[in-house]
Amino acid sequence: MKTKRFIYKSVSVLILAGIGLGAISCNDSNLEDVQNTGTFDSSNYFQNEEQAYSGLIATYDMLRKYSGGFENMVTFFNGASDDFYSGGGNSSDGAGIQGFSNYSINPVIMPASYWKDYYQGIAKANLLLDRIPNANMNDQTRKRFIAEAKVLRSLYYFELLRMFKNIPMVLKPILVTDDYYNIPQAKPEDVYTQIEGDIVSAINDLPMTISFSNKAELGRITQGSARAILGKIYLYDKKYTQAAAEFAQVNGTPGGTSQYGYKLVTKFADLWVIDNKFTSESILEVMHTNGSNADWGFWGTGKDEGNSVNQMVGIISYGKVDTSPVVNTAPSIHKGWGFNPATDDLFTFMQGDPRLDATIFNAKALVQQNKITYSAGFKDTGYFLNKYLPRTEDETTLPGVVELNFRQNYIAIRLADTYLMEAEALGGTGTRAQQLLDAVRARVGLTSVPVSMQAIKDERRRELAGEGHRWFDLVRWGDAPAKLGSRGFTAGKNEILPIPFNELTNTALKQNPNY
Repeated sequence: MKTKRFIYKSVSVLILAGIGLGAISCNDSNLEDVQNTGTFDSSNYFQNEEQAYSGLIATYDMLRKYSGGFENMVTFFNGASDDFYSGGGNSSDGAGIQGFSNYSINPVIMPASYWKDYYQGIAKANLLLDRIPNANMNDQTRKRFIAEAKVLRSLYYFELLRMFKNIPMVLKPILVTDDYYNIPQAKPEDVYTQIEGDIVSAINDLPMTISFSNKAELGRITQGSARAILGKIYLYDKKYTQAAAEFAQVNGTPGGTSQYGYKLVTKFADLWVIDNKFTSESILEVMHTNGSNADWGFWGTGKDEGNSVNQMVGIISYGKVDTSPVVNTAPSIHKGWGFNPATDDLFTFMQGDPRLDATIFNAKALVQQNKITYSAGFKDTGYFLNKYLPRTEDETTLPGVVELNFRQNYIAIRLADTYLMEAEALGGTGTRAQQLLDAVRARVGLTSVPVSMQAIKDERRRELAGEGHRWFDLVRWGDAPAKLGSRGFTAGKNEILPIPFNELTNTALKQNPNY
């Protein structure tokens, strides 16, 4: 008997509970309840601007896959790179993250959420795009909502492409009467063509910028963020000329302020101050708050809005030997779960770099100085990801579980990243590529080095360490077998992930090669 577990589980339904980020979510039980009782009919919704806006916010909600919930993108892909281990309390702490880190990952332990969550976001975008043309609302606002939904849908498809490669492409709501079990996987090149075209068609209907003073608008897609997403998609699609052209519009004069208002922040470490949200360097930022009252009962379901990376990378049983600030200058750190300890290789690679201390917290040295104690987790090295390490002063004082209510935003795309992606798209050569590389280095006080692909690779590793990009970089460059072979990475297999087992049952989907 077929069961309704497929990727479109949430396609035709949104449970509406308000218009705040995270207020609208879908899950399996909600779908069955709604279909059986008739409590919500999506065909009667999206009739005006308020309802359309609530659907749009629900579509944005899936951005928190990057840094929300235990199965977030940052810790998962950090743990599979050469810069970090999985970590955690022991070798069985999260079968998926452990299996990915040592490349024993298989369809059974592959967390299904990396497939289902993005398809839920796509389903919400499809429903909005289907209904909003007939909504009673201002045409300019309608065009903007459509453009945002297209860009978000394209971004979610892009994440699925670079994780799984062979995926179904659905561009309209799937109804209960549709035979959605027999939708085949599309050719990756066809998905790329679709999502690139969607963003191109959307850009002119988006605002150029959003003022920082307009708090209600912060985090929404603009022309600048859409072009950055498009440039990144072109880069992965090996359309380097188009990628460089999009990034050039985003980046402007290296080191200066671009047409969209983007500019490198003066101090690298300021990027990781918990309340430094939406800086001039931020292009695509995922919002987190301590105001959602998140509790264990609904953690990771989309209703919680805290940054889970903070808790996960926190140090197990951290404590100061002497709490006097005069005697012991070690920071007060919230006790965490010990995921993503940095490798000795990364720590050695970053020696002498001004970004080292902001990136890696050297607990090993503080233990040797008798300033702190902590419990070693799995694959402990004594080095922890300082960019997201939670301090005790960051603990929430509002209702909700402390561990699930950290408010640090996650910057999914920032200007230093797009500088280096443009330099890469330019082939690592030429005057502009040199200027882009120099600007990233000059911000932290480093002198110029001759531009090359290797120089760009090294700079990305240092600049973006721990932000979830390294694994994808290694795969894109073809460097993963050499860098990750000792972990168990197999060329021709581990460049993509296995499709979760339950998604294959009674469907037309075919498992990825060698899984």
